[in-house]
Amino acid sequence: MFAVVKIAGQQFKVSEGQELYVPHIEGKSGDSVSFPEVLLVDTDGKLSVGADVKVKVNAEIIGEVQGDKVIAFKMKRRKGFRKKTGHRTLYTQIKIGKIA
Repeated sequence: MFAVVKIAGQQFKVSEGQELYVPHIEGKSGDSVSFPEVLLVDTDGKLSVGADVKVKVNAEIIGEVQGDKVIAFKMKRRKGFRKKTGHRTLYTQIKIGKIA
């Protein structure tokens, strides 16, 4: 059994017991969250899509991690202008509990 879920504007294919990294979600480690926006569900080979889907995906927050550093470098030639900035995107690790 798997489902396609929309989490923070991105779509993820999830199944029970799976761990994955999603864009930052509010909450502490150990909190449970549910994702009601399910786009597709496969139950024993039977697909449900769109308005026919009546399930929610429950998950548990494991922790937060930072992604790789992304560098934004700006430069104007012959002017002496150089600007280097960067950031690390925050991700939340979740474990899918039940698709019900």
